[in-house]
Amino acid sequence: QVRLVESGGGLVQAGGSLGLSCAASGIIFSRNTMGWYRQAPGKQRDLVASITSIGNTNYADSVKGRFTISRDNARNTVNLQMNSLKLEDTAVYYCNIVPPRLGYWGQGTQVTVSS
Repeated sequence: QVRLVESGGGLVQAGGSLGLSCAASGIIFSRNTMGWYRQAPGKQRDLVASITSIGNTNYADSVKGRFTISRDNARNTVNLQMNSLKLEDTAVYYCNIVPPRLGYWGQGTQVTVSS
């Protein structure tokens, strides 16, 4: 059974930072490209950052230069460091493989950026 458990969200002021973490089990983590996705109210769920099994990264234009994705294959975790947060970063953040599998979605973690 695959489990992806996100943590680290919270309330932060604009310009601040947060770090998210995702713990994976039930998959061969090291072989998968992992991604962080987010979904704001009334919007679709979008991929914001991804990292391949060998550490190559890719970012959505909206977060490039502010977010950093990393992974620890020994611990089966993928992290997202978010700096210079903006109001529009407010969303529920999820991790999943890339491309995502429907049955792998976890509960997500809420990130709220306030002015």
